Amino acid sequence: MGTRKKVHAFVRVKPTDDFAHEMIKYGDDNKSIDIHLKKDLQRGVVNNKQTDWSFKLDGVLHNASQDLVYETVAKDVVAQALDGYNGTIMCYGQTGAGKTYTMTGATENYKHRGILPRALQQVFRMIEERPTHAITVRVSYLEIYNESLFDLLSTLPYVGPSVTPLTIVENPQGVFVKGLSVHLTGQEEDAFSLLFEGETNRIIASHTMNKNSSRSHCIFTIYVEAHSRTLSDEKYITSKINLVDLAGSERLGKSGSEGRVLKEATYINKSLSFLEQAIIALGDQKRDHIPFRQCKLTHALKDSLGGNCNMVLLTNIYGEAAQLEETLSSLRFASRMKLVTTEPAINEKYDAERMVKNLEKELVLLKQELAIHDSLANRTLVNYDPMDEIQIAEINSQVRRYLEGTLDEIDIINLRQIQEVFSQFRVVLSQQEQEVESTLRRKYTLIDKNDFAAISAVQKAGLVDVDGHLVGESDGQGFGLGVIPYSTKPGKKSKSKKMFKEQLRPSTPPPKPVAFEDFKNERGSEINRIFKENKSILNERRKRASETTQRINAIKREMDMTKEALNFQKSLREKQGEYENKGLMIIDEEEFLMILKLKDLKKQYRAEYQDLRDLRAEIQYCQHLVDQCRHRLLTEFDIWYNESFFIPEDMQVSLKPASGIRPGMVPISRLVALGEDDQDKFSQLQQMMLPEGPDSISFYNAKVKTEQKRNYLKTMMGLQQGHRK
Repeated sequence: MGTRKKVHAFVRVKPTDDFAHEMIKYGDDNKSIDIHLKKDLQRGVVNNKQTDWSFKLDGVLHNASQDLVYETVAKDVVAQALDGYNGTIMCYGQTGAGKTYTMTGATENYKHRGILPRALQQVFRMIEERPTHAITVRVSYLEIYNESLFDLLSTLPYVGPSVTPLTIVENPQGVFVKGLSVHLTGQEEDAFSLLFEGETNRIIASHTMNKNSSRSHCIFTIYVEAHSRTLSDEKYITSKINLVDLAGSERLGKSGSEGRVLKEATYINKSLSFLEQAIIALGDQKRDHIPFRQCKLTHALKDSLGGNCNMVLLTNIYGEAAQLEETLSSLRFASRMKLVTTEPAINEKYDAERMVKNLEKELVLLKQELAIHDSLANRTLVNYDPMDEIQIAEINSQVRRYLEGTLDEIDIINLRQIQEVFSQFRVVLSQQEQEVESTLRRKYTLIDKNDFAAISAVQKAGLVDVDGHLVGESDGQGFGLGVIPYSTKPGKKSKSKKMFKEQLRPSTPPPKPVAFEDFKNERGSEINRIFKENKSILNERRKRASETTQRINAIKREMDMTKEALNFQKSLREKQGEYENKGLMIIDEEEFLMILKLKDLKKQYRAEYQDLRDLRAEIQYCQHLVDQCRHRLLTEFDIWYNESFFIPEDMQVSLKPASGIRPGMVPISRLVALGEDDQDKFSQLQQMMLPEGPDSISFYNAKVKTEQKRNYLKTMMGLQQGHRK
């Protein structure tokens, strides 16, 4: 474990024109802040109420830029994270004091970006400076609203909403949220896109203290994993950075909250009160129990509060006299946090793949040493290597003969052979079950007796009679008769296609299955053709693999029979007496031909098995192509369906192939989005004209993409609601 160190606590004062100079004083070293309250004369001359406070901190940031705040508070924590140390940066304070601005910043302006986007930039900059390490970055975004957990990135199309609620789970490795999505980010722009996606899903509300008040606690986590490219050591390091934006405490009398906002404020104040209780308990060295489980916030931050972590608290306060009571409360919290100690240590783990390679090398050396010991002890040669295909096939044959009763016992050689014997027992049993089922399926139609829906459907189709007998198969050699769908009968045109031609804009959209058939024949015909071709190739490869498997099984059976015949010839030769000529065994022509035949069969077996392996690789690749085509076909159908039945007729002309709108986008008059050409021009202009320089390109690119997606979803939702009306 690492050495214990105290939590760093900083204070940032919100700039104001009405700063209370007489009541708030800063120390010369910018590490202390003094508060002075004038005596309340209404209480009389004798008044023992405290009027002066002095707070020692690690830094006071007054009129500080976002750059200075990050350099002072967060830069070292992020840098140490790439060396394997966990880090947590938490913003705490009164509502409206600037916590979200400090943590996230103004996403519209690159210069005013906060700690979170700057931390992402620093991580990727440091990765570029470490070419000797392979470093992967993942992120997650958690929201705690009214004591419930929410995934702010669940709106992404490949994630989707969770069926089960998120829960906080503890294990020996620490605390984590079960069900929270974690996303791999290969570059800076991807990380910004995830950040902006989560920001759009945060819950905010307005009250007298803050027009855009955060109504939830949010934890953005950056996970880092670093492997050395040069060292052969199997160890690697992991770390995580928790960036916590707490909802602000509220005085209900000042904020004027009511209704839903009042309920939210109650939950916020309650969780912040539990957080303060946990901090007080951590600062007391005599306390054995820390109440982490009182609320979701303290439970989720258990690792960060007094655990294996570099912890930094940034307290945001007002500089106005009217907010002095809340400012004092926030400064007391910061002082208590400074009493908490953490024990950060490098998180080292072991790479399982490298461990396997090292163990394989050690295994080779041990086998060589074992062979030397066997030789010195005059033991017979024992093979300790894994069994090859021929040895496994021989054991399979022995198991089959043992089950048939032609072999009395199986000779035991070593432990590996014993394990393989049991394995082959399982294989033979499985094959026999499949053969029985296959035989039954060739003669009968197998339907689950408890599946009443299937039985009813088959009876309606005329495939079986009331007694369950297959129509046209009285002797078991015929074929079943079914009822062909009306839509596929010769000479009959598709009703759905005719309906679409006659009525282009039906009052209600047609069912998706009907529309899908029309789409495959028109706009999606090309991708549907490719899909069918790939599926045809896949079926052909599967058929060839099945035929190859049957040939392999036939060769294997012939090999077994040849081996049995050879064994019989050998035993017969031993009974009749063996003949030798110059030390060589003399065998008859029949046995010699059997040996040649067995050798040829083994050669065929290996060749067919290699063909089967190649076919399986081709099947896997073809299956991947089929899945890709299916996904694209369904995606383009959804786009076509929305454009065809949810967009007004006067806007349909903009979606024709000759127009400037891409498939999947609605007209420019209803959606603020750029076409492909305009997008390229925008990107070029952006790189040339951005005043902040090239470092801001990924920031703005991610911002533009997020805005486009949000506007598109908003427009499509409005069109669907308008259509329903």
